[in-house]
Amino acid sequence: MARQKKDPKTVEVAKTILESYNPENVDDMQDALKDIFGPLFEQMLQGEMTHHLGYDIHSKQEKETNNRRNGFGSKKVKTSFGEVPIDIPRDREATFEPELIKKRERDVSAIESKVLSMYARGMSQRDIAHTIDDIYGFSISHEMISTITNSVLSELEEWQNRPLAKCYAFVLWIVCM
Repeated sequence: MARQKKDPKTVEVAKTILESYNPENVDDMQDALKDIFGPLFEQMLQGEMTHHLGYDIHSKQEKETNNRRNGFGSKKVKTSFGEVPIDIPRDREATFEPELIKKRERDVSAIESKVLSMYARGMSQRDIAHTIDDIYGFSISHEMISTITNSVLSELEEWQNRPLAKCYAFVLWIVCM
């Protein structure tokens, strides 16, 4: 059977996670993924807020609305790897209704693999829209998808380009039969 070709972006993300967390077993790997889910969800929610308000987070330009960002609310969401604390952005007029993690929603374990696959595979806006429709059962505009993905991708790029330690230890386990 021919070996399936891997997406270079996915391989790079996996290498970076392994280098950063040095997992020694499956539990360590699950803890690493749990650490990544919180910031990923938060960046996507920030993208939703940017789309809702119509301007970037630190924009100096004149705004079309008097509604502004107004801090964060905290909650813990249940993932397949355990509870993850996240900060949900708020607006002054309380009109922001997040679509990714709806108000009063606590269990997001069903969407984790889909969220990861969307960004790790570099999906097109159309593919992401279809996936969001599959997950939530509602349509989402390409502009909103673009805003969300731009905020997450810039965070991911910053994380990938951070300085690394000069030396990493690893264990090679060979099993002979």
